[in-house]
Amino acid sequence: MSIEAHGIRKKFGAYTALDGVDLNVPQGKLVALLGPSGSGKTTLLRIIAGLEFPDPGSGRVLFHGEDVTDVPAGKRRVGFVFQHYALFKHMSVFENVAFGLRVRKRSHRPTNASIAERAHRLLELVQLDGLAGRYPSQLSGGERQRVALARALAVEPKVLLLDEPFGALDARVRKDLRRWLRRFHDEIQLTTIFVTHDQEEALEIADEVVIMNKAHVEQVGTPQQVYDKPASPFVYQFLGNVNVLRAPALAGSLRRGLRPDEPAPDGQIFVRPHDIEVTPHDAGGSGLSAIVRHIHAAGPQARLLVEQVQTREHVEVEISRSELTDLNLRVNDLIRLRLRQTHSFDEDYAI
Repeated sequence: MSIEAHGIRKKFGAYTALDGVDLNVPQGKLVALLGPSGSGKTTLLRIIAGLEFPDPGSGRVLFHGEDVTDVPAGKRRVGFVFQHYALFKHMSVFENVAFGLRVRKRSHRPTNASIAERAHRLLELVQLDGLAGRYPSQLSGGERQRVALARALAVEPKVLLLDEPFGALDARVRKDLRRWLRRFHDEIQLTTIFVTHDQEEALEIADEVVIMNKAHVEQVGTPQQVYDKPASPFVYQFLGNVNVLRAPALAGSLRRGLRPDEPAPDGQIFVRPHDIEVTPHDAGGSGLSAIVRHIHAAGPQARLLVEQVQTREHVEVEISRSELTDLNLRVNDLIRLRLRQTHSFDEDYAI
């Protein structure tokens, strides 16, 4: 089931949540709506679900080419999983999953045997088949989230919508569960949209990422496309750590990488910490002079905070632990920085 949204606008009083947003989700894809709080991503998800509606005359929502803009949520066949699970505390895991089938009209309600068979099959699918008799209070956060997912799938939805599905979980459980969701999606192949503000989460598991900011879509692409070719300074800075350097102050150093008749850039230069090479200060004389101000060596990568001699700007640098050992760096050491890959949103420059 493909999903399209065209020209969606939504205001809540004087606040504009969505301002002419377009979205195209191909059938069977796992798509992330990624952005900071207030960017409009949850409002867009709720409009797709039928829990909210666009402002009158502002746009359309289509499921596989069929206009469902004015169709209420109960008739869209959408599975929706909320951040805080919304499980029924007084019901067992089994009854939570079976609930959506039991409350159907009598003419559309499966038999008790069919309901039991489907509920147990879904619990097996989400790897909780041994916990059918437990209650939500007896489950971990990750287990409750999988129960919520099984309950959403029980009604055989056309699409699956997840609103910050792992936001209430601790970091280790969240990482395990999102990898499980990627494998799970590959198995069921159900068109899925999930909302998140976690960049790592979106880049790790989504087929396509829709980056939103201030009620607009900033960029759409595969995780690699949006990370390697950001369309705007906002996208560049939102997707991971980045240093923003003042280009005019670096004109002398940049001159080495430009043709004699080519002007130095007059804006900002963006460079990620892992795209910076550190060398001893007496190694060839090229690059930016900097002073080491802090070294953080815990973890797989060493993180340095250095201060440019010329501009006094602080720059974050990531190098391997072995590089740190080879360089034998200490706080207040003088070093040189060589920027392997930079971006100015006008032209790429190398130092």
